Amino acid sequence: MIHPDTKISYISPEKGYGVVATKLIPKGTITWAQDDLDRIFKPADLSKLNPFIKNYLDKYCFINKFGELVLCWDNGKYVNHSFKPNCFSTAYDFEIAIKDILPGEELTDDYGYLNVDKPFEVLDEGTDRKIVFPDDLLHFHAEWDLLIKNNAPYVLQVSQPLLPLIHHQVWEEFITAVENPDQMRSLLECYYKREKIQDNISSSDDLNLNNLSF
Repeated sequence: MIHPDTKISYISPEKGYGVVATKLIPKGTITWAQDDLDRIFKPADLSKLNPFIKNYLDKYCFINKFGELVLCWDNGKYVNHSFKPNCFSTAYDFEIAIKDILPGEELTDDYGYLNVDKPFEVLDEGTDRKIVFPDDLLHFHAEWDLLIKNNAPYVLQVSQPLLPLIHHQVWEEFITAVENPDQMRSLLECYYKREKIQDNISSSDDLNLNNLSF
């Protein structure tokens, strides 16, 4: 579930629609948590689907470590990519704000940790990275793990409307990891290992069709 203080809004011709904050979302806030209403499609199920439905899933799902497609039931699936995200995933099935998100500001994720099916170009944000790759987790997990560890303490300092969605055991494990950072689970756990990574690059025109969340 996406944070309640958000709404869908038109962002730009390049991005299309996205998710923006309606109130201040403080740094450390859980901005999204996977819940029981999210639909999970196993790889074996995909071949049985209508091509139109399959195309929809390709656009709006993320791929978990088991190779399953996860379709967020709410507006979480409209969160757009950025190489300068203000939200970041964890290995605990929830995302956190890594900076204060102001009212009217768009919530963004780095699609590099979402196991995208194939590489695709994105809007140039002045960063060294210009393309999202399926194996970005293999190359950046150490950097991202440090980012999560540095921001994790804030999670325990702010109000958490989505906390009821976090399983008690998972939350207790996370609290222990905040107090003992060496026990923090690595984002690398979320990586889906493919037999072969496709090397064809999607057009940047597809950006507004690749709204995902984790």
